[in-house]
Amino acid sequence: MSLLELTAVELAKEIKAGKTTAVEAMKAVLEQIEKTEETYHCYITIDKEKAMQAAKEAQEKIEAGTLTGPLAGVPVAIKDNLCTKGVVTTCASKILENFVPQYDAEAVVKLQEAGAVMIGKTNMDEFAMGGSTETSAFHVTRNPWDISRVPGGSSGGSAVAVASGQVPVALGSDTGGSIRQPSSFNGIVGMKPTYGRVSRWGLIAFGSSLDQIGPMTRTVKDNAAALNMIAGNDVHDTTSSKQTVPDFTAGLTGDIKGMKIGLPKEYMGEGIDPKVREVIQQAVKQFEDLGATVEEVSLPNSRYGVAAYYIIASSEASSNLQRFDGIRYGFRADDVKNLEDVYVRSRSEGFGDEVKRRIMLGTFSLSAGYYDAYFHKAGQVRTMIINDFNKVFEDYDLIMGPVAPTPAFKLGDELSDPITMYMNDVLTIPVNLAGLPGMSVPAGFADGLPVGLQLIGKAFDESTMYRAGYAFEQATQVYKQTPKVGGAN
Repeated sequence: MSLLELTAVELAKEIKAGKTTAVEAMKAVLEQIEKTEETYHCYITIDKEKAMQAAKEAQEKIEAGTLTGPLAGVPVAIKDNLCTKGVVTTCASKILENFVPQYDAEAVVKLQEAGAVMIGKTNMDEFAMGGSTETSAFHVTRNPWDISRVPGGSSGGSAVAVASGQVPVALGSDTGGSIRQPSSFNGIVGMKPTYGRVSRWGLIAFGSSLDQIGPMTRTVKDNAAALNMIAGNDVHDTTSSKQTVPDFTAGLTGDIKGMKIGLPKEYMGEGIDPKVREVIQQAVKQFEDLGATVEEVSLPNSRYGVAAYYIIASSEASSNLQRFDGIRYGFRADDVKNLEDVYVRSRSEGFGDEVKRRIMLGTFSLSAGYYDAYFHKAGQVRTMIINDFNKVFEDYDLIMGPVAPTPAFKLGDELSDPITMYMNDVLTIPVNLAGLPGMSVPAGFADGLPVGLQLIGKAFDESTMYRAGYAFEQATQVYKQTPKVGGAN
């Protein structure tokens, strides 16, 4: 078995046992990137020399016994909206194309302290605004299962890097489904933890009350091990929780007898591709065969989630993106005549269409005459959605359903139709509005394209989700199916 075929946990064990090294693992990953990157375009920045040096340093510490983490020596990729000290961090935007942070994001610090080795920064939708990784200012990432299709977004680069064997673990961010939807489209495991479980320090903000960093991996066990490494309180982030972080790998026994799972009727109705629905129905049967009880439930206000989300997220984005003004850092327009010119032209030329669209929507929603009609009302709808989840979780351990209404769509198909693009997140958005954990697990295929099963848990109960996801994964073995280079699947 080649190093690329090992799971992240298996690779770390091989390194620890002296059967291979962090340097050999990094070489294997760099060779795979060289072979496939021209086809997939997963990365914005790769620093091979820095990656190899970091791998050598990690190996020395492993051999000295000072580095013993569950993923010590394992290569990782980082979404390009997470700050990395001394490494360009662009948010896939022209406005930040030359921005080099002076510090690392807390999640990156924790990964590196645990011995994971960063290989580079992955492509994404500009400022994480999009569902297809087509709004990047640099290039379009392609789905490895069919290179004529999108990888999903906004964490599409991270998802494809993992799915194509370029790296065993990647970090993404999820504001309305941006970890789970690309994980579903690429047949990998993606976890959006509870809001506050992982520090947002160093994550360049899109929607501050919605954003959450999470791991993307090939298997549930790898994912649980990665979340172990990045979770926990951080004094830099006042929204990060002081809840105890359990060992997320401890409950991966395969036993879910007696677990009660709700299946919202709203998640299986009109608008869901019949082939996606069939995959989820088969997953329901699998859970029942494993000893769980699956019953229909209702989340009646989830249908308002997309409208509420785009008002809240865009309003927060319009506030967060004010700092990119051509004055302090980032892109500045040439030949400007006065201060207003600097602001207007730098932002007009630096931001892409989707970012501008959301800034304008958010600014409108927050304006004096419309605040009560839009932003305030969206906040009330958010509370209704939270109450729906709370009611279901009084009687159920988990909620399950599809991640997205369809498998991956064709490149370019929805780029000119923002409303259709926004509706792709209809099943993931309510989880962010409620601040709950959500996970995508490979469940099967529709027309040869991966379909993800979404598991939604109670706040700070990722352990139950991992336990259920692991049992399902081990029973179905869907994760063992991997794409062929070039997308000829």
